[in-house]
Amino acid sequence: MKEHKTGAIGWKEGKVWFLDQTRIPAEQRVVETNDPSVLAGAIRTLSIRGAPLIGIAAAYGVALDFISSPMSRREDLPSRLARVQALFASTRPTAVNLFWALERMRETAESFSGNIGNLGEVLLNEAVRIHEEDRLTCEQIGIHGAALISPGMSVLTHCNTGALATGGIGTAFGIIRTAWEKKVLRHVYVDETRPLLQGARLTAWELTQLGIPSTLITDSTAAFLMLQGRIQAVLVGADRIAANGDVANKVGTYGLAVTARYHAIPFYVAAPTSTIDSTMKSGKDIPIEVRDSAELLRQGERAIAPIGMEVYAPAFDVTPNELITAIITEYGVVSPPFGSHLPTRQSSLENFKK
Repeated sequence: MKEHKTGAIGWKEGKVWFLDQTRIPAEQRVVETNDPSVLAGAIRTLSIRGAPLIGIAAAYGVALDFISSPMSRREDLPSRLARVQALFASTRPTAVNLFWALERMRETAESFSGNIGNLGEVLLNEAVRIHEEDRLTCEQIGIHGAALISPGMSVLTHCNTGALATGGIGTAFGIIRTAWEKKVLRHVYVDETRPLLQGARLTAWELTQLGIPSTLITDSTAAFLMLQGRIQAVLVGADRIAANGDVANKVGTYGLAVTARYHAIPFYVAAPTSTIDSTMKSGKDIPIEVRDSAELLRQGERAIAPIGMEVYAPAFDVTPNELITAIITEYGVVSPPFGSHLPTRQSSLENFKK
């Protein structure tokens, strides 16, 4: 395969390219690499971020490992797979799409019975398939979610769930985009999303690129907007959804859910079914990534807190299912009670082409 491109990542002539999201909005820097460890490092440092995109990147990374150094002995496959899977599995613990994609790539490799030297190309085809499925998945999430937006609504979103976080138009952002194109959405309020400002840097940038009317606010302003009646729905994404419908998402999501419930505002979660983890009974089981204290103590080279200050910096929090109005996946809108009503992952590519 010579080239595959959709959104913020792709394949071109033996290399993976990606948009370095730490540079946006000041610069749109594209990085190309044929080194899987560079790709893993980009996930770890948030140059590549967003649960679905992390999974796509890991899939490309596995393929890259086998293409850059083709195998000659099938008996080496278990150790080779274990090594590359460990490389990517160690990057970020909360987003389950990462582990789902790695498992799918492992199954593809182990089921391949042809010439072992051709395994890299087979894995690349599977990575592209995962990428393409996510593109279709985002379109379906957008369609299902936009049906919940009444004409003239203004919505609030948190963090970034658009094309920079997925293989397509986005999850929660995909709903926003689709609703705007259907001319039912009036306005979007964007939380800055402290401390790394994914809302301010990324979501605001995507909204501006598309010409969707939007207003950037501090995280602490959201409650006051709800009190004023200026927000009619909250739309967020997810990094992992437990079997009971509890949702792990960017830290600050739980607070928004509590505030939305107090003000009787619908709180919607949008995510592909690859984000649903049936092995986690509840949100209490979900591993929560804690980030480096420097992300709170500094802005670039400038210290913004006293040296030696104790820091607690979880990247995510957990929203209990009872605070969630509905979960929107590629297969439709699921209302409480969740549990067995949550769909399981099928092949989006086959289902959506029927």
